[in-house]
Amino acid sequence: MIDELLPDAVVAVETYGAEEAGRAALYPEEQAVVVRAVAKRRREFAAVRECARRAMDKLGVPRQPVLPGERGAPRWPAGLVGSMTHCDGYYAAALARATDVASLGIDAEPHAALPEEVLPAVTLPDERRRLDLLGGRRPDIHWPRLLFSAKESVYKAWFPLTGAWLDFKEADVDIRTDGGTPHTGSFQARLLVPGPLLGEHRLTRFDGRWTVRAGLLATAVTVPVS
Repeated sequence: MIDELLPDAVVAVETYGAEEAGRAALYPEEQAVVVRAVAKRRREFAAVRECARRAMDKLGVPRQPVLPGERGAPRWPAGLVGSMTHCDGYYAAALARATDVASLGIDAEPHAALPEEVLPAVTLPDERRRLDLLGGRRPDIHWPRLLFSAKESVYKAWFPLTGAWLDFKEADVDIRTDGGTPHTGSFQARLLVPGPLLGEHRLTRFDGRWTVRAGLLATAVTVPVS
């Protein structure tokens, strides 16, 4: 599901199910991070890192620990950029060489209604108006949840480039259906605060893709090197 949202330079690995999660092994450094966590948290932590290590295999990079850094963002091996996500028994990781991709973010969510009290906290008035239009045309898709996921992917791509927080209301996300397949499309996130510098170019937006299937929705953002 995730790999269809990403360019060829990015490798993605995904898996489903609690059984798979239970078999994933951790390095001692990783075990120390979750030693006091509940069993569910330990399984999720391990499963998504197994996906990341399988992605390392695909890139020809030796397997190694993936420890959380500042604000919980994963610390990737030198020369790599990546992102991880998990929800409802779904686990995924995406990796690329830093020479090919500047940053990336992926997110998966259950394809279910976003709690009503959350929507005003994470959206702008213009976004809510566009969500109403999308809902009128395609009521089969939970557009507010999709918008939430898109903003999660934007933040995951933003943070490694800036080391700074990006509030939900500091990016205006426009979701597009693109006239393609019924359950895939794109989105554009216009930054409402100064974006990170890539070389001499300051980013003003992030571009992403989305898909909905099998009770899940997923989004991904890829930031090109130039």
